[in-house]
Amino acid sequence: MFGVTTSDDYKPVAWMGRYPIHVTTLLVIVHVSLMVLTCFALAFGPPSALSSLMFDSDQVVHAGRIWQLFTYAFLHVPYSGSALLWFAVEMYMLFAFGREVERFIGRRAFIGLYALLIFAPSVLFSIWGLWQRTGIVGSAALHFGIFVAFAAIYPQAELLFRITAKWAAIILAGIGTLGALAGRDWSSIAILWTSIGAAFVFVRLRGIGPELVWWDNLMERLQPKPKFKVVPKPSARRAAEPENVHESIDPILEKISKQGIGSLSANERRLLDLARARLLKNSQ
Repeated sequence: MFGVTTSDDYKPVAWMGRYPIHVTTLLVIVHVSLMVLTCFALAFGPPSALSSLMFDSDQVVHAGRIWQLFTYAFLHVPYSGSALLWFAVEMYMLFAFGREVERFIGRRAFIGLYALLIFAPSVLFSIWGLWQRTGIVGSAALHFGIFVAFAAIYPQAELLFRITAKWAAIILAGIGTLGALAGRDWSSIAILWTSIGAAFVFVRLRGIGPELVWWDNLMERLQPKPKFKVVPKPSARRAAEPENVHESIDPILEKISKQGIGSLSANERRLLDLARARLLKNSQ
């Protein structure tokens, strides 16, 4: 069921009249506005006007253009009408599914998820770029990661043609992977599955989603083993063998017969009382 809010942090960042503007809505506005600006920049500016905003591992590593680690995700290059159509579909998916994810996990967590999906591929490709130059532009994988987060929260939610969110995410991930394999586009595969993995792990680490046996087993294996302190087993004390009652009191009785009971010392009286108690116990 959609519309579930489990966080007290689901608050709007601004208001437009009586209408709240949440993070997801603000992101859609930013992406659409930048798309329009990009169209004008390409129409009236030089072809290389936007190259400094695209992610280029060589420029990030060797030229220090670290802003490209995140600006690539807000750069949309509509070379054709079909590209604009797919951008519209992407924005709809961001608004529809991102809104539900934000409502469920809260504003700050959603911003953290969005930042993770932006930086995870670019940081990975910066490391990859030490051996092979790579580049990224656009936010298709980023927003597919948002849909994966939605599917992790609501795996049984029915979408178009009653296909559940879980299977829709699996089918779309398979289509994207097969298409990239056919074109030997290894970087696209890496971006896609980095986004999928980052979104899924982020949601599951927050304890969200139905129980998964394999995930629980994995988390149990990754948890540090408890340190046991070896405590030596206490050895049972050997009970002192009871003395022979008659042998212990024979000298005392002989002393009583010769000198009287008043001649006994305190220790002899104690031994006599102890022997009497033992005899009474044995006779019962």
